[in-house]
Amino acid sequence: MVEWITSNGLTDYAEAVAFMEDRANAIHLGTASECIWLVEHPPLYTAGTSADVADLVSPDRFPVHQTRRGGQYTYHGPGQRVAYAMLDLNKRGRDVRKYVQNLEAWVIATLAEFNVTGHIREGRVGVWVERPDKPLQPDGTLAEDKVAAIGVRLRKWVTFHGLSINVEPDLEHFSGIVPCGISQHGVTSLVDLGLPVTMGDLDVALRNQFDTVFGP
Repeated sequence: MVEWITSNGLTDYAEAVAFMEDRANAIHLGTASECIWLVEHPPLYTAGTSADVADLVSPDRFPVHQTRRGGQYTYHGPGQRVAYAMLDLNKRGRDVRKYVQNLEAWVIATLAEFNVTGHIREGRVGVWVERPDKPLQPDGTLAEDKVAAIGVRLRKWVTFHGLSINVEPDLEHFSGIVPCGISQHGVTSLVDLGLPVTMGDLDVALRNQFDTVFGP
């Protein structure tokens, strides 16, 4: 069984990483169950293993945490749901690419509960939404904004870190970095898209769709 934990208030990032590392080790040893942990963090930036320091536009604005997850710079803060997934790929298939695709599918299925169509784009990590209310891109296609980020790490085929979905964060806080190294597209949230979605609403949708993608 997968244990679901929802933390109220703001969770310290270093404490979250320590918890995930301990839990991942316990899962590997067979002394703990798999876990999905839903949190919010205080405003901060994280640097993944591919982060380019040039993408840290405002290094003194919020705390910057070096992390060994994949990816580049991301922002976490109030109003953003972070879902940390500690799952055992020894039992679910040792396929990292498939696992990341499942995380993407989980986000897309969750967004669909609010009639939001999420997209995966080649060369752009995360989940994107089209913005017909914004000017067209230079190539004549619809503008797109990022609504969810994904960054993972594995240890002995147990996953940790995971994904974040913007419910109602302060979108201006993203201006302190080049999110995931992509400067030609913006960032949005469910509330920014005009949807009166609460964190509780999103949590219910995440749980509803988890088994659909990952199985019970």
